[in-house]
Amino acid sequence: MLPIWASGILLITSSSHQNSFVIIQARTMNRHLSHSFQISPANMSIFNVLTMMIGVILYERLFVPFARRFTKNRAGITCLQRMGVGFVINIIATIVSALVEIKRKKVASKYQLLDNPKAIIPISVFWLVPQYCLHGVAEVFMSVGHLEFLFDQSPESMRSSATALYCIATAIGSFIGTLLVTLVHDYTGKEKSWLPDRNLNRGKLECYYFLVSGIQVINFIYYVICAWFYTYKPLEEISE
Repeated sequence: MLPIWASGILLITSSSHQNSFVIIQARTMNRHLSHSFQISPANMSIFNVLTMMIGVILYERLFVPFARRFTKNRAGITCLQRMGVGFVINIIATIVSALVEIKRKKVASKYQLLDNPKAIIPISVFWLVPQYCLHGVAEVFMSVGHLEFLFDQSPESMRSSATALYCIATAIGSFIGTLLVTLVHDYTGKEKSWLPDRNLNRGKLECYYFLVSGIQVINFIYYVICAWFYTYKPLEEISE
């Protein structure tokens, strides 16, 4: 189980930027919902939470009965298949993040705001919503499937430990996200840093997103190989 468990670590790494770089992006964008009210950058994560809440309900009520007709599986699809779908959606979400950053910088360049990090770029903050929603859908498949896999496939006496492994994967993924940012800072230099401290407009955040996407593709290939050779735990039959 451990090789498949380890593949979920980089999923946490890839989505860790939602609590840092995406908030910095949101601060430079038009956040007004009306003339007198604007949404806080940190509150943008509500779209991720809402997508997860709605997604879990739709998955159980609509997707599982529909998939069950074709797969004859009680759960619709296996937990490994569910995780695989989550990996693919998460890769798409990170690529979308890069494309949105390219769009944001194009608008900033058009209005000559690249050298003004405190300026509000005339582009709606809701351009960030698709990536939040995609990450939410990815977690509906990957995170829930990951936890389901650890719980179902572990021995009866180790299910609590298997659940703890999921939390450990989350912690390690967050640490690796920090390590990745540190390495990007060190190897891209201070003058041409992809992730500058003061002015994100002059950075190359989209390159960081593409780098994370590439790492995820490699991780997905690793996961497919592990899942291909994995043998499910035999069902425990209760006989009178």
